[in-house]
Amino acid sequence: MRRLKLCLLLLCPLIIGCAERRPSSGLATADMRIGGRNYTLEIAHTKASRARGLMERDAMPECHGMIFVFDRERPLNFWMKNTRIPLDILYLDASGRIVSVHQMKPYDTRTQTTSARPAKYAVELNAGEAKRAGVKPGDVLKIPASAREAAD
Repeated sequence: MRRLKLCLLLLCPLIIGCAERRPSSGLATADMRIGGRNYTLEIAHTKASRARGLMERDAMPECHGMIFVFDRERPLNFWMKNTRIPLDILYLDASGRIVSVHQMKPYDTRTQTTSARPAKYAVELNAGEAKRAGVKPGDVLKIPASAREAAD
């Protein structure tokens, strides 16, 4: 019994720590398979949520990210204003085909990261995740039903 109590005491900070690392944006989430990995993505499908993105966050949990949903395909440009964490960005067309993959540096407002071709979606992940997932331009990803259409 004492061993069980000791184990529970040791596990408690780990459980609490995981809960504290969850994003507190209030945005809906969707699970998405990207390459060989599963991710939980916050859905930024309004003008306000797309403008806010991942700004002012100190970290993002492993296997989490954000999907930005636009009303139509067009050239997309992202920058890192007030974004503290290094990110990978995947641009996808309306069919889910990856049109380009880029790395973005924290706080970089001098560089706009532009999609190689028109895109409807942008997926931001922690830096290095695109490589870990094994994705590249030309790969096709299945967009979750709840993240297919912009809300505005």
